[in-house]
Amino acid sequence: MAMKGKVEFEDFFPSMVEKLGEDGFMKELCNGFRLLMDVDKGVITFESLKKNSAMLGLENMSDDEIRCMVREGDSDGDGCLNEMEFCVLMCRLSPGLMEGSRKWLENVVNGLM
Repeated sequence: MAMKGKVEFEDFFPSMVEKLGEDGFMKELCNGFRLLMDVDKGVITFESLKKNSAMLGLENMSDDEIRCMVREGDSDGDGCLNEMEFCVLMCRLSPGLMEGSRKWLENVVNGLM
């Protein structure tokens, strides 16, 4: 939701995991990947993200922001996002999922002590 030129982020991923389960959530992430990918190349490129980002309400993203998003998730350095890189990036960008992961890790570590 935009408020005076600022974007307010609401993280729906934790509730999606709760409602869909882990497998259902991953299927939805993969569906999102397919919406944004270049169908000929099978990956998300700068061009495909720029072209398809309007579907997500992100039509006002600058070219630099789009490039930054691709770079952020591009773990193999090929300049685009494959399905795994996209899913990892989306999970990393979710404050709720990351907080849940931190608590899970703390519980595991505490259980080992």
